[in-house]
Order: sequence, then structure tokens, then C-alpha cells
Amino acid sequence: MRFISPTPVLTTERLILRGHHPEDIDALAAMWADPAVYAGVGGQPRSREEVWIRLLRSIGGWTVFGYGAWVVCDRATGVVLGDIGLLESRRSIEPALAVPEAGWMLGPAAQGRGYASEAMTAVLGWADAHGIGRTCCIIDPGNSASIRLAGKLGYAVPVEGRYRARPILIFHRG
Repeated sequence: MRFISPTPVLTTERLILRGHHPEDIDALAAMWADPAVYAGVGGQPRSREEVWIRLLRSIGGWTVFGYGAWVVCDRATGVVLGDIGLLESRRSIEPALAVPEAGWMLGPAAQGRGYASEAMTAVLGWADAHGIGRTCCIIDPGNSASIRLAGKLGYAVPVEGRYRARPILIFHRG
């Protein structure tokens, strides 16, 4: 069966952002099992099953809402670097989220190289062009790198919240 992704392809100087594909499961499962990835996002590794469900949710988001997440790939090599984009996650967060949630996660080899900023600038440019100017992001209070990136991307005025009994910061843009 031939899979056709509903996700638009975005390109930057160094990256290609493309839709999730079932064949991405190995690269994404390895990323979400790495302590350098999950330490700042809930503190628990994601099982292959959880990553599979996340992958399918990413594909489905585009079909249902017209926006979603992208797989971030190195433009020169095609290697999967991470998972980034907009979510309609319907999380049980206090206070509740009323706009799409932006999220970014890159594997350890891609962290600290400006890829998240480059990719999210492209994502938010796409969102703005498609009438999705208001978004939020949730960040663990100890994740200083993501807090800095959120500020650079225009997210401001964090609100303290709780998710899965843990404190989080909710930033808004637009």
C-alpha cells in the first residue's frame, strides 16, 4: 500500500520538514527512548507503542484539523533529526489550553545547533500564513534551553500550570 502524507513539505537552509511516515518509527522510537530527549519532557522514556500512537496522531492531525507535526530531517543527508510542529493534543492541563500547542523535540545529535529555532521559525511562518497566529507551548520549568527558544520565537508571559501532577510553564504567542 502506498502512503501519501497530507502534510505540506517545508524547507529551510539546512532542513526538510515533512510528514510522518510509518517507516519513521525506528528513528523516532530511538529518539524518544534517549534520556537527553525525555529528561525535559516528563522525565520518562516513551515506549515504541507510545511513539507509534504519537506518529499516527501526527498524521491524523493533518487530516482532521489541517495542521499538525512534521518530521525534521537533515536536508543534506535525509537523516531524521526530530519531531516538531503544532498539536491539538487535548491534554488534561490546568489551566486548559485553548489554542494549538507548538512543540519541538530533537535528538541529542541535533540539539544545540540552532535546528529547533530554524524549524520552528518555518512552522510558525506556515501557521501565520494559514491563519493560525495564536499558539501556546508547554515547557518544564527546568528546561532552560526550550524557555530561551520560546522567547526567541515570540512566546511570552508564562503561566504556571500542572500536567500529570507536575508543574509546567505555559507560554502564549499571538
